[in-house]
Amino acid sequence: MMKVVLSYSGGLDTTTCIYWIKEKYGADVVTVTVDVGQEDDFGELEERAYRAGALKHYTIDAKEEFAKKYILPGIKSNALYEGKYPLSTSLARPLISEKVVEIAKKEGTFHIAHGSTGKGNDQVRFEISIKSLYPEAKVFSPVREWSMSRDMEYEYLLSHGFKYPYSKGEFSVDENLWGRSVEGGRIELENLEPPEEAFSWTKNIKEAPDIPDVIEIEFEEGEPIGINGNSMDLVSIIKYLNIIGGKHGIGRIDHMEDRVVGIKSREVYEVPAAKILIEAHQDLEKLVLTKSVLKFKYLVEKYWTDLVYEGLWHDPLRESLDAFVNETQRYVSGKVKLKLFKGNIQVIGRESPNSLYKHNLSTYSSLSTFDQSKAIGFIEIWGMQTLLFNEMKVKPQLTKTENVPNAL
Repeated sequence: MMKVVLSYSGGLDTTTCIYWIKEKYGADVVTVTVDVGQEDDFGELEERAYRAGALKHYTIDAKEEFAKKYILPGIKSNALYEGKYPLSTSLARPLISEKVVEIAKKEGTFHIAHGSTGKGNDQVRFEISIKSLYPEAKVFSPVREWSMSRDMEYEYLLSHGFKYPYSKGEFSVDENLWGRSVEGGRIELENLEPPEEAFSWTKNIKEAPDIPDVIEIEFEEGEPIGINGNSMDLVSIIKYLNIIGGKHGIGRIDHMEDRVVGIKSREVYEVPAAKILIEAHQDLEKLVLTKSVLKFKYLVEKYWTDLVYEGLWHDPLRESLDAFVNETQRYVSGKVKLKLFKGNIQVIGRESPNSLYKHNLSTYSSLSTFDQSKAIGFIEIWGMQTLLFNEMKVKPQLTKTENVPNAL
């Protein structure tokens, strides 16, 4: 009998997929749930998969791998898609794909399914990643085939005797260590404020504490390694910052996003730790990297972020850009002090053994060692072509008649 390995989140879509695959293709279904930090009861998800008819279920703990191999490069690249979104869902998809491929090979099948729709980005991310790792794989999306609404999925499950805990109009949520994305319901109406019930990790700033928290994050070669003098692994750092940042209402994102498939969508995210860590990391880079490296790195970051968002994690360009970014991070060590208050992140101090900031050069006090007389020659050379161009522009121009020699 045909066997299909299904990437299983435990949600309405993928639970419906189990029934659909068995009914449509007469196939056995093996479900795979990858723990990337989502706050789920994995025992309950496994039980749900078996109730829906799964032949076998795997739960894989990949939080550490997610943090070190995917989130960390995102921090080093200051990855914010369209200047807003820190790729929380995007970064998890190639890792989930890798684990699903491992199980498919273990189960001896070429058939792999995922629960993405034909409108979204995840279909692109899953299918390119899976085929990159397993070229022989036959990858398909039942959701894309059946074109059912979520209400219809619920009714379909009921017709098969399966009651799923679903309410009409509820939000669709994707969650992992790096962020929480919320879609559907009122959020699809772009001119309405997202309802408070859409948020889970972050407080409304009206309810945030009236006293700020000041924290100090330590980095070593671009990697966060501790908070307030305490050494911590990256997973623990992210969890801690999600809690303390969420308490202050930090990390709510509401923006119009350009999907890979050409659709503009209204996206709402909660990403407290991501916002805090990227803000701190960017500030430390400004202290230790030269102006020319920073300017070029901005371009690299844009390319890197777009590649990951667009499902091209396995493109050779991403690996080449990683090599450049990692080279720059050799100098990004130090500490950044931040104040968290009422939805805001304020950098209030930074230090590094690799700092390019020299107080004796920048100070306006009597301690200055900068020879200001050197500025005169510098200005002349720096602006030479600009000055020559503008001198030419204002210079009186001869008319054509004046240019013709007198033949008499």
